[in-house]
Order: sequence, then C-alpha cells, then structure tokens
Amino acid sequence: MNTLNFKGQLVRLAVTDLETDTRLMIQWSKDSEFDRLLDTEPAYLRTHKQDKEWLQDHLKEMCTFMIHTLADDRTIGFIDLSGFNWAAGDASVGIGLGERVYWGQGYGTDAMRIILRYAFEELNLRRVSLTVFEYNPRGIRSYEKAGFKIEGRARQAVNRAGQRWDIIFMGILRSEWEAAQVVS
Repeated sequence: MNTLNFKGQLVRLAVTDLETDTRLMIQWSKDSEFDRLLDTEPAYLRTHKQDKEWLQDHLKEMCTFMIHTLADDRTIGFIDLSGFNWAAGDASVGIGLGERVYWGQGYGTDAMRIILRYAFEELNLRRVSLTVFEYNPRGIRSYEKAGFKIEGRARQAVNRAGQRWDIIFMGILRSEWEAAQVVS
C-alpha cells in the first residue's frame, strides 16, 4: 500500500497559509504575464483585502496547495483541484508559478505529477482535466510531460492585446497515468 506523499523530485506541496500566501499572491498578481496565464480576464491590480477574500473563497471550494522548492523551501506557486464530480470521478486542476525564475525548469511538471498521484491514488478519481491558452506553449509541453493529452479547443475564445487565441482542453485518465507509472 502506498503512503500519502506530497513530495516530488524538485518540489513539495504544502497547506495554504492565508496570511503569508495572500501576500505572495498579491506580489505575483502584479506580474501581468502571470495573470494572463491564469485567467481570461484582463490583468488588474488587487488590494490585500480583495486577494485575501478571493483566497478564502477559493480554499472553501477547492483542494489547494502551495508549491515549495525542496532546495530552499521557497514558495513559488500554487496548485489546486476543483470542480469535483464525485459520481463521475472527475476534477479539474489549476496551477500557477508566481516566481518567474522557476519557469521552464520542471518545477510545474513536478508539482503536476504530485497532484495527479494525489488525485488518482488518494481521491480515487478517474479523470483530471485542465484548460490552457494557446499562447502558453511552455505550459502545454509541461502538461504533456505529466501525461495530459489534448482533447479539444475553443477556437479564438480569448482576446489578448488585439489577437485571438484558442483555449485548449487537456485531460488525463487514471488508466493512462497508471500505465505511465509502470514505465517510469
């Protein structure tokens, strides 16, 4: 029997601390590129109170973890599961790395592998899905490395700086994840 483990090769997942993590999210939200990778809404600045209220609501509806590096225990982002359909065994995953120096180095992929292990082994889900914007090829590659497959797209659904971009739908089935574990 496997034991619950929130540690990967580069990162570990930790409980969210409302005070500390709200300050980090405010800092990260000042980076418009970070905001544009997370949401279809235009980037905008928020107050500490707005971010704290958002995080409090977010924590009620989602299974949220903060991503910490193993090397120096620095908090570099968050990852969550939401939209649970327990009858179907389905949920969505979201991730954001707020610290740019960690982008493109495997930290997000490692965090995604941890959350998938949690989703499939601990929560007994059958499927995990996500959406990603066409203008985020780094994210798409990371999700594919974690085992996600492109399932479809909403063509030209996002407007960024006067250009239209697709929203790409990706998913991974438990059976696909299990097969990849045998190979590893």
